Amino acid sequence: MARTAVSGRLTWRAATLTAARWETPTARTLVLDVPGWPGHAAGQHIDVRLTAEDGYRAQRSYSIASSWPREDGKVELTIQRLDDGEVSPYLTDGLEVGDQLELRGPVGGWFVWRDKQTAPVLLVAGGSGVVPLMAMIRARGAAHGRQPFRLIYSVRTPEDACYAPELARRVREEHGLDVRYVYTREAPDGWPDPPKRLDVATINTYGWPPDFQPDCYVCGPTSFVETAADILVALGHDPKRIRTERFGGTS
Repeated sequence: MARTAVSGRLTWRAATLTAARWETPTARTLVLDVPGWPGHAAGQHIDVRLTAEDGYRAQRSYSIASSWPREDGKVELTIQRLDDGEVSPYLTDGLEVGDQLELRGPVGGWFVWRDKQTAPVLLVAGGSGVVPLMAMIRARGAAHGRQPFRLIYSVRTPEDACYAPELARRVREEHGLDVRYVYTREAPDGWPDPPKRLDVATINTYGWPPDFQPDCYVCGPTSFVETAADILVALGHDPKRIRTERFGGTS
């Protein structure tokens, strides 16, 4: 049984784009039909492989945005376009409904949240690092979970915030979910704080006290993740309960 499961995760599968939507001017969600998809946990990622007509291949890893199972069996990825990227510009601007690409996964077993966990959850996101954390929020909603969730989401400007309408709706409708934005370059009119980077005061004010023993998940660019994790430890959080996922680039 174990060998079969591992083999399934390592198998490249043909995925077909069935729908797409823009989350921000530079981030696009792909809704993919993946026959034989084995399912995934919130927080896992997949490998995406593109093959050019001349046989050249490029491969990248992307976090899964959707919870599982979805009623329609689809898998969602939210891709942030990097102007100098080799893969992301095609996925955001070139891939059309009906086109196919190859997927392999799911991958990862450490940076995951499962609905059997009972501790409060603190999610700290920098930019597109919100994607796997959104999968966790969606998984909690799908399971009608009562675990208290708090998301601290650092973005450059309001228009750079992925999933903003959905997050606002979930805060209204789902008991125990709170979201706090941190704007680093431009804040909306009337926002109580000037633009700033994530700091001790923000996490201390809007996160959970360490005495609550929350499960902490931090995702974003490397420098952002290191700063947030260091702050959590300095505030007294158990390092064993801090899980991090990072990627290259700057916030």
